[in-house]
Parts: sequence; structure tokens; C-alpha cells
Amino acid sequence: MLEDNLAKVQEKVKAALAARKEPKATGATVKIVAVTKNHPAEVVTEALAAGCTDVGENRVQEAMHKKEVLPAGGVWHLIGHLQSNKVKHAVDIFDLIESVDSTKILELIDKQAAAKGKKQDVLLQINEAGEEQKSGFAPEEFRALLPSLSNYHNVVVKGVMVIAQATDDVEETRPVFAAGYQDFLLLRKTIGEQCSLLSMGMTHDYWIAVEEGANIIRVGTALFGARDYTLKF
Repeated sequence: MLEDNLAKVQEKVKAALAARKEPKATGATVKIVAVTKNHPAEVVTEALAAGCTDVGENRVQEAMHKKEVLPAGGVWHLIGHLQSNKVKHAVDIFDLIESVDSTKILELIDKQAAAKGKKQDVLLQINEAGEEQKSGFAPEEFRALLPSLSNYHNVVVKGVMVIAQATDDVEETRPVFAAGYQDFLLLRKTIGEQCSLLSMGMTHDYWIAVEEGANIIRVGTALFGARDYTLKF
């Protein structure tokens, strides 16, 4: 079933790439991050065996548990809000922290990475939809941050992450993703080609995100079905 579901996502991504109105600076390939939140640890092994190379988790504690019981493998993304008291563990276990949503978290990651002698890859999360309940830099905060990015010596800013609003009309997400692409271009102009990743789109809207320039999508339900919220980690 997982292989069939993955193939369906890949086909939809292929169609979305073909539907782009113009070439994008993010390239013409898309990484599918298999979001294993609230699924048993063995789902990670199944995803890797099916051909997924990247795994996404929303919570540090859940990812820690899974990494403890699983063999090493995969590229691990943190895609959920990162609390300041979890930064140390996040730097320990994640290859890419997508959800850097404040200067405070950026500073803490930089400090913890320095202590570990590590360069931590991160994305800057922008709240393009302007939703109060969502984390992320407001667009104006993001732009104000750009001149100071060179002050962080142990983080490598690789790009931008965007979460669109939940809506019954998926086309309503298009302006949000288009804004994310424009801010990606602004970041790339500021820091150069190390800015290469634009993470946008989830199960309900990923094809729109791809059309607008995403080269990372975060897909869980479309691959694994409904989450099991009774699982405790």
C-alpha cells in the first residue's frame, strides 16, 4: 500500500512540475519528506525501504524515541514548532531543522551547534498566511532578519519553510505559496546559492506548492493514512 501511495504522490508531483508556468530557481526536482508523526516507529523503516530518503517529525520527543529503537538511516527533518528547552536535543538528532520561527530559536540553535562542533542546517519558517495560531516569522520580520544572518556561525540557512492555511478551496493557498517563493528568492539574493531549499505543501495542498516553486513537500496522510493519536512517545 505504501508503495502505491508513494507512486500516486510522485505522479501528482510530476504533473505539478509540468504545470508550472515558468522555470523556478528551486529547480525541477522535488524531495518528498515522509511525515511519520503519530505512526509507529516501524513506519520509518517501511518508508525508507519504499524509496523515501527523508523522514519528517513534528516533535523532538517522538523523534528521539524512534531513533533510539530504529537502525541508523534516513535524513531527519524537524517540521514542527521547536520549544527552546528542546533545542539541545533537536541539534543532536535532526539533519535539517525546518521550523526556525524566531531569532531566539535561531540564536539557541547556533549556540548549541557551536557547543557540539556542528554546523546545523536550518530553514526559516515564514508565516506568509498571517495566521495568529501559526508559528513563523512575519514577512517583515523575516526581511529585517536578513542582514544579520552572517552573525550566526554555526547554522547554515538552507532556505525557507511555509505552511499554508487550512481551507476547503485549495486554490486559496496559491498566493501564500507564491509569496513563499518570492521570499526564497530574496533570501537567495542575500546569502547566495547555499539557499537552495523551499519546503512548502502537505497532503492537502502539495501539488499547488510544487506549481509555485516548492522543492520539498511534507506528506504524511497521503502515504500512511490516518494518524494514531493514541500512540504515546
